Amino acid sequence: MTCYVVVGGFFGDEGKGKIVAYLALNSNANAAVRVGSINAGHTVTISNKEVKLRIVPSAFINNYTKLYIAAGANINPSVFLKEVELTNTYGRIWIDYNTSIIDEEHIERDRFSQYLKEKIGTTGSGVGPAIEDRVKRIAKTAKEMDELRPFITDVTQEVNMMIDDGGTVIVEGTQGTYLSLYHGTYPYVTSRDTTASGICSEAGIGPKKIDEVIVVFKSFVTRVGGGPLEDELSEEEAMKRGWLEIATVTGRKRRSAPFNFNLAKRSVMINSATQIALTKLDSIFPETRGLRLYDDLSLNAKKFIEEIENTCKVPVTIIGTGPDIYDTIDRRKELKLI
Repeated sequence: MTCYVVVGGFFGDEGKGKIVAYLALNSNANAAVRVGSINAGHTVTISNKEVKLRIVPSAFINNYTKLYIAAGANINPSVFLKEVELTNTYGRIWIDYNTSIIDEEHIERDRFSQYLKEKIGTTGSGVGPAIEDRVKRIAKTAKEMDELRPFITDVTQEVNMMIDDGGTVIVEGTQGTYLSLYHGTYPYVTSRDTTASGICSEAGIGPKKIDEVIVVFKSFVTRVGGGPLEDELSEEEAMKRGWLEIATVTGRKRRSAPFNFNLAKRSVMINSATQIALTKLDSIFPETRGLRLYDDLSLNAKKFIEEIENTCKVPVTIIGTGPDIYDTIDRRKELKLI
């Protein structure tokens, strides 16, 4: 039984949703805890069906897994209720009573702020202003919202009890390390700490209870909005390489660049990573698409993975070779990690 923290290694959009969904099914997780807010989307694909989420944990795919929204999260009730209906998770999803609320005023403040909209490039979801009100101690919390009453519980207490009883728990981070308010490319960052430490804090889980920190890297780097992006490609070149992506929440085009080994090494350090999950290997090496055995990878693909491991000093244990949850190579048994 294991407590996993799954954290984005770059600027978000690394494919954490797929990794969390795979872990939930593969480990038959007892619970999954979502931190963060609705300005980060996660996509889960199974049997060619794509589900895009903003707050319900990606582990919803396992009907056995209990789903939780952390005390440190911020939710928009209407978004949450729509996703509960979409995922058919009523009766197995709960919100911590201290989770704070995003309302229409926060959305207006976000969308009409020239600085946030034009310079930082926020999603306009109201997250920053909502967190501002939380810091001021004037934000509403979930326990005050009538429509959320059936979902309210003490998430921190329940999840810690589950870990203490030997359960398998996944803590699902949002966005990426370099969007962290403290450790990212400030001021082009989000309004919270997106690293493993921040994830644990929002969930109310102490560091000694974490067994594995899995940092997720995409096989190339993308980011949305303003801020630096080393070796950024032109849109034309990104399209040529098949790297031009559309953001889940905003529909904006993602900027792209080749895999950045220096950023990866620093991200592993900041997050105290024990494992690396690498997604979209098939975007770099098309011949790997759909493969599920490490030995079947091409020599060049293996060399790329080995270079990541040699640079970061952490094993690449889970490898995505396509959009479906099961387009995955899992090396953890081979490496004696499970």
